[in-house]
Amino acid sequence: MKKESQNGHSFFQNVERYFDKATNYLSYDPGLLAQIKACNSVYQMRFPVLVEDKKTGNKSVEVIEAYRVQHSQHKVPCKGGIRFSPDVNQDEVMALAALMTYKCAIVDVPFGGAKGGIRIDKKKYSDDTLERITRRYTTELIKKNFIGPGIDVPAPDYGTGEREMSWIVDTYVAFHPGEINAYGCVTGKSIPNGGVRGRREATGRGVYFGIREACNIAEDMKKIGLTTGIEGKRISVQGLGNVGYYSAKFFVEAGAILVAVAEIDCALMNPKGMDLEDIMKWKSEKGSLLNYPKAKVVKNPGAALEVDCDILIPAALESVITEENAPRIKAKIIAEGANGPCTPGGEDILLKKNVLIVPDMFLNAGGVTVSYFEWLKNLSHVRFGRMDKRFTENTNKIFVDQIERVTGQTLESGAKLLLEQGADEEDLVNSGLEDTMINAYQQVRHVWKKHSKIKDMRTAAFVLAIDKVASSYTTLGIWP
Repeated sequence: MKKESQNGHSFFQNVERYFDKATNYLSYDPGLLAQIKACNSVYQMRFPVLVEDKKTGNKSVEVIEAYRVQHSQHKVPCKGGIRFSPDVNQDEVMALAALMTYKCAIVDVPFGGAKGGIRIDKKKYSDDTLERITRRYTTELIKKNFIGPGIDVPAPDYGTGEREMSWIVDTYVAFHPGEINAYGCVTGKSIPNGGVRGRREATGRGVYFGIREACNIAEDMKKIGLTTGIEGKRISVQGLGNVGYYSAKFFVEAGAILVAVAEIDCALMNPKGMDLEDIMKWKSEKGSLLNYPKAKVVKNPGAALEVDCDILIPAALESVITEENAPRIKAKIIAEGANGPCTPGGEDILLKKNVLIVPDMFLNAGGVTVSYFEWLKNLSHVRFGRMDKRFTENTNKIFVDQIERVTGQTLESGAKLLLEQGADEEDLVNSGLEDTMINAYQQVRHVWKKHSKIKDMRTAAFVLAIDKVASSYTTLGIWP
């Protein structure tokens, strides 16, 4: 089944169009490009599960439709999230798997791209039913050898989180007793179940790091009529899930002004700015943003996309910026926190308006980057920082003591603590993520500026990604 987008093309066809556009700037063998472009393995499954009606408690057997797509095995394992959504279909999962291949290449994470999805509306099911569905899905993956720390490593995506990942790892371990690296079969787990500190915030933090880097380049900001830096910039966020919330949080902490947010049922707008934590508290207590008293409530969630702002962060689902609404978008920067939020037609309109679009396949790579760190932690069986944190602190303390002795001055207590501290796991994870996003942005920008005919960052990102994947094929002797 293909989900049609605004321009008449499916999501996967849009990804293929971007791919084809980028190949105009590359000189690889057409056969190699065809191999990179294609999805290697597509597993469509249907399985029966005993489900319980959340309202009535009545039980019945339901046949669940689900997918796992491995786009590329040029590096193993494959990597990609699992989403729970009533809109899941094969075309969507193929598109997301392909984007994962290119995303991992851009940020130099040694994985092939994959993606999974279960076609359900999770709001209709009890927690017990969701657990049965997740465990049965995992069992189906195990049967076909579509999961394992060296084969294919899922992660959370839309509609899933730490709980579902814990169910997956528990099921995998049950089928693989004694496998020492079993906890590396999935990432995005809770900390007690082998997760890594900083993973929950990683995608949103990566969005922040990427846009911060973009906003620090005076030449690029001047072209779109903005000053450098994040402070004072007006942001609008579509979707307050994990990605949207943490993106907004880090931007606000850096001095940005939150002028609009949107959820599935409405949008909130206030040009003077809003308190993110107060909004989240209201959402938690009321279950909706409707009737929020400290902002203008608009029942059309799409209004947040069209509000007057500097940075627009679409952080929900794909194809929300189209040929229909792109002419009304006022943002100077589109920060693609979600996968595929712009259709090609919508993007063409925005580019003609001189909008800087920072593409998803780079910008939301924070999640897979920190998933990579979690996978490494699971394989090494040691917490980051455990071996050297105290040694670093003791060394730093000696250094600070020497400074005070030589200068005859005592450092302020806060500064002294900062200088003496050793890095713990979260410090190292966040540092690794920051370095990854900065380096990747500069690599994409280099390609963008190097080719005078490339007019947008997405094409530059595809050129960079395809070049890296093709190099893996040729240097490793995979391609004849």
